[in-house]
Amino acid sequence: MKVLMVGHGAFAQKHMDGIQNIDGVEVTAICGRREDATKEAAEARGIKQWGTDLGECLKMDVDAVIITSATQVHAAQAIQCLKAGKHVQVEIPMADTLADSRAILAAQQEMNASGANLVAMAGHTRRFNPSHQWIHNKIKAGELKIQQMDVQTYFFRRTNMNAAGGVRSWTDHLLWHHACHTVDLFQYQTGETVKHAHALEGPYHPELNIAMDMSIGMKTPGGAICTLSLSFNNDGPLGTFFRYICDNGTYLARYDDLFDGKENQIDVSKVDVSMNGIELQDREFFAAIAEGREPNASIAQCLPAMETLDTLEQCLNRTK
Repeated sequence: MKVLMVGHGAFAQKHMDGIQNIDGVEVTAICGRREDATKEAAEARGIKQWGTDLGECLKMDVDAVIITSATQVHAAQAIQCLKAGKHVQVEIPMADTLADSRAILAAQQEMNASGANLVAMAGHTRRFNPSHQWIHNKIKAGELKIQQMDVQTYFFRRTNMNAAGGVRSWTDHLLWHHACHTVDLFQYQTGETVKHAHALEGPYHPELNIAMDMSIGMKTPGGAICTLSLSFNNDGPLGTFFRYICDNGTYLARYDDLFDGKENQIDVSKVDVSMNGIELQDREFFAAIAEGREPNASIAQCLPAMETLDTLEQCLNRTK
């Protein structure tokens, strides 16, 4: 299976590292924004095909596309790839509006109605991290029920830089990007769509024009609640930290590590074939293509998260 990677930044590199461990799959082309940087990225990986025009890159001999470009162009690029007859995985968030998210699903449905049988998936890595998989498996087995999730997503990012420390060509967003991870995970783990959702945001950055701090509260019809705190101002431990408060135990998830409420580490090394959440996410994408089925974290499955983000945005607009 031949893959076109759209973007070559930090997350594209993570995908390419993971794909190296997957038999029968190869990144054979890269599409970037700047010619010099794209050429350099392709040569570093020994990839012969590269370009800066997505339409031209889609004419190359590729079966599937992974989109890791700027959030603001995710939807347009995903739709373009689907209409070109390519399977698509678009990194989280699939879009920064509900309308654009729905448009991706509509494009997939239109193509598949004509017999294309295309897979369209969102890069919701938390569904695949072994730590969260361990919790999910316990819930499915009836051994756990979530009463509350308490989540902290913290960065120290007062300038427009990316995860690799480079300058971004676009502006990140606490709600439509970073909250998206937890909103989807909360609904995935509880098996319910949020019924009540409220949000507050702090002062805007004078140059980036985005809120630098945010708090979110959510509740499902079954009564589970989630409290999410997000910040670009946190000068301390960085990342996202999850506390699952359940009817049968408390669990702390820190990326791929899992602990009980008393800080005893839980071995999650046997949960899946890898400890790399992005590799596992990619394995699901390619397996779904090979098997002609809907993947976990399909665009359709992740759309309720985008609907909840839209509700939260409306709440923020009311409280400005």
